[in-house]
Amino acid sequence: MSESKRKVFTGSQKAKIALEAVRGIKTINEIAQDNNVHPTQVGQWKKELMDNAGSLFDVKRGPKLTNTQNDPDRLYAKIGQLNMELDWLKKKSGLSL
Repeated sequence: MSESKRKVFTGSQKAKIALEAVRGIKTINEIAQDNNVHPTQVGQWKKELMDNAGSLFDVKRGPKLTNTQNDPDRLYAKIGQLNMELDWLKKKSGLSL
């Protein structure tokens, strides 16, 4: 009984194989054989590509705008950081109470 390790494919490899299946130049069995993948897996990747292809163009370019004024966790972290810096400066300058 031979134990073979599971093959891990990157997203770009999956996309390449799925695009090849979408093009239809080769059959799914030929694509699977060329890439050492099970034909069912090629079919799943092709279906996933077709289902999610539209969402690639839905996002707007550029970074998302976040309202930094309403993020209490970030503000509390900043307050804590500033208090620590103030205590350190007081200690180093000799103004400690």
